[in-house]
Amino acid sequence: MTRGNQRDLARAKNAKKQNDGGKGKRGDDGLSSAARKLRDAEIMQEKQKKAKDPEKSTEKK
Repeated sequence: MTRGNQRDLARAKNAKKQNDGGKGKRGDDGLSSAARKLRDAEIMQEKQKKAKDPEKSTEKK
């Protein structure tokens, strides 16, 4: 055995990765794909409004 514990470490790392699951950008938020698209579209529209009118978007808050 010239590999040492490399295989065991890789298995442990993969098991941890599988258990953590939703820590990335694309975590499971419980929405259907249609609901997610609507939510994302609204967020993008707000971002576009802020980019066009920086003064107006800061006065709202």
